[in-house]
Amino acid sequence: MSAATRAFLDMLAAERGAAANTLAAYARDLSGAEESLGDLAEASRAQVAKLAGEWSALAPSTVARKSSTLRQFFGFAVDEGWREDDPSGALPNPRTSRPLPKVLSHEQVEALMERAEFEAQSGKPAGLRQLVLLEMLYGSGLRATELVSLPVSAVPRDAPLITVTGKGGAARMVPVSDRAREALQKWLSVRPREPASRFLFPSRRGKHLSRVRLFQLLKELAARAGLDPTGISPHVLRHAFATHLLEGGADLRVLQTLLGHADIATTQIYTHVDAARLVSLVNARHPLANR
Repeated sequence: MSAATRAFLDMLAAERGAAANTLAAYARDLSGAEESLGDLAEASRAQVAKLAGEWSALAPSTVARKSSTLRQFFGFAVDEGWREDDPSGALPNPRTSRPLPKVLSHEQVEALMERAEFEAQSGKPAGLRQLVLLEMLYGSGLRATELVSLPVSAVPRDAPLITVTGKGGAARMVPVSDRAREALQKWLSVRPREPASRFLFPSRRGKHLSRVRLFQLLKELAARAGLDPTGISPHVLRHAFATHLLEGGADLRVLQTLLGHADIATTQIYTHVDAARLVSLVNARHPLANR
């Protein structure tokens, strides 16, 4: 990676507070472009235009993301005086439609919960941890990284709220249900003390449970609950949290705060999910539906 792209990534981390996963994604896009063009600070507009052909087999959303990364880099390069021109206009600009998020039904969530509660009855650490993870994903709408990286000190004592560090290091308060608090207390009573770790869900190496392992645990639980594992993930449970709250009458601004969205436009996608559900309901249940 060139000195210019490293400086750009340093800027994202220092000035914008970009999260580790975001920085890794930017780094991959920049490294891939440099493999084709060399030092991006010196790439000509004609060279940049060739990327459209190299990306032709990629999904429009992927092309849009890569183009966005390079546009930001070239803007930064101009501001820093490394280039006099901005070749961003030569980048492809595919039209993408944002897909509606996958959402679990109330019955599917209930099936997951019932299975997790059944397995937690044994009192074994694995079962209790699994129940807490599920309760926090669906009951508080946490992102996978936010959940696995929670410190023990974040566990609420008196107030039914927990402080979560989200994207870009932004902190927010989210509610913890009585069910989740009860599960948390049971988990803390059996949580491994060795090796020492400050994390609520420690790994054997003293760090925290990985995002990959969290994905695996949920899919394995889904299979045991008789659900299709391919449709279950931490983010799907976060979507279910948001959609079910909205169905219950939650205010969109409140939902934005709970989810940690910087822009209300990101939260508004859930209004489309709810609208799609209402259309489906009318088509299925209206007296004229079968005429």
